[in-house]
Amino acid sequence: MLVMILSGIICSCSHDITVEEYKSISPVVFPDYKDVVIPSNVAPMNFVVEAPAGKMVLKLEHGGEVDYLAVKDGEVSFGKRFWNSLMEKSRGGRITFTLCVKEDGKWIGYEPFTMTVAEEDMDPYLAYRLIPPGYTMWKEMSICQRNLENYKESRIYSNLQGRGNCVNCHSFRDRDPDYMLFHLRSELGGTYIFRNGVKEKLDTKTDNTISPLVYPYWHTTGNYVAFTVNTTNEVVHTKNINVVEVVDEVSDVVVYDVNAHEIVTADVLSSDDSFETFPTFSPDGRSLYFCSAASVAPMPAKFRGAKYSLCRVDFNPEDCSFGTQVDTLYNARIEDRSVSFPRISPDGRFLVFALSNYGNFSIWHKDSDLYSVDLTTGEVSPMTALNSDDVESYHSWSSNSRWLVFSSRRDDGLYTKPYFSYIDREGNAHKPFLLPQKSPRRYYDSQMYAYNIPEFVSGKVGVNGSEIAEFAREGKAMKLGYRRK
Repeated sequence: MLVMILSGIICSCSHDITVEEYKSISPVVFPDYKDVVIPSNVAPMNFVVEAPAGKMVLKLEHGGEVDYLAVKDGEVSFGKRFWNSLMEKSRGGRITFTLCVKEDGKWIGYEPFTMTVAEEDMDPYLAYRLIPPGYTMWKEMSICQRNLENYKESRIYSNLQGRGNCVNCHSFRDRDPDYMLFHLRSELGGTYIFRNGVKEKLDTKTDNTISPLVYPYWHTTGNYVAFTVNTTNEVVHTKNINVVEVVDEVSDVVVYDVNAHEIVTADVLSSDDSFETFPTFSPDGRSLYFCSAASVAPMPAKFRGAKYSLCRVDFNPEDCSFGTQVDTLYNARIEDRSVSFPRISPDGRFLVFALSNYGNFSIWHKDSDLYSVDLTTGEVSPMTALNSDDVESYHSWSSNSRWLVFSSRRDDGLYTKPYFSYIDREGNAHKPFLLPQKSPRRYYDSQMYAYNIPEFVSGKVGVNGSEIAEFAREGKAMKLGYRRK
């Protein structure tokens, strides 16, 4: 007796399924979820079968059990209750999927594929900015959050709730939804920080700094945030495969002391001879990593000459002071390539960065790939399983260091979409999977915004857009002090 499960409802049919032969043809499915490693708390991974029309069922084999799922119009849709049960039973195991088509009265199975369910879950939320893919023209952009355990998306803040200005650079302290910051530009401009119910609006431009603060990264204590201050120039190419270029003309790294309301820097982070950018603290709070390139002029004419190394300096959180010795983990002068977006796993073992041929705007560099540094050995290696022929860039670690989310343009070369990969304890990356949607083909064919800066979050962000908009209109920006050590 064939048992079909359609949207979680079980029904019986009057005939048996016998798979008489397996075709050597691997079925094409979208999204490509074949042979991926997934967390058990992920939303149902519905997909579309791109195969000849006809009666079709999906056979699922897991832990000695067999289920059958009806495939309607090429769409495989798992009911939430059925999917949760499947994940619970399969944690630490493997599910084998076989698409079976009825031809000439016979059930024929295509080549099977698998999903492996990891022991470790991922953080339940993802925060990201939705923005038109060109970055040069926009009317609406927003910071959103998605519950990764279902399909529910909600806005944290939309610029339409303010005055249509740019909103960017959201960041969380150790994925904590109660410690968040982002910037508003132009009208209502300022850096907005939300800490356990405390709201602050900061005017982060001082007489001693180049610009307002950008590219934030929280210290694990929540007492500091590392930033870049810079003057940039944007170039839109007409005859370059990398369409958009943002280049530094000057750039320094600073640390904002949250309690003292003071910007702090030192000679090793703010040199006239170098562009310093993209700071990130180590999980123990004792190191500050950043990217550094020898100054190039004039910009943007010499943009190909800017190549950034991966560097590290000691940081003392007791008095917000810095070491004097800078270590170089990846030397751009020797390797003739350029580093951006360093991010360290919470267990302190691996650092992942984007590597491209030049510059630091890797989100538009088609040659941008993800690389990993084993911080116990210093070994640098490409994350081959994650990289494609198009852009891989901004990335974020899960709290347990087992999952990485990153942005990729691999689907169409235009829209960045979030992909997730399991990272095992040896640092090996596994085949990534696209963010699940209830109707993936319809959703991604109609989605006209790019996912920018995907960040894992351990829970739902409580502050809402109306609250932010009201505070933006009424709150006066706080002036900050400055200190150079």
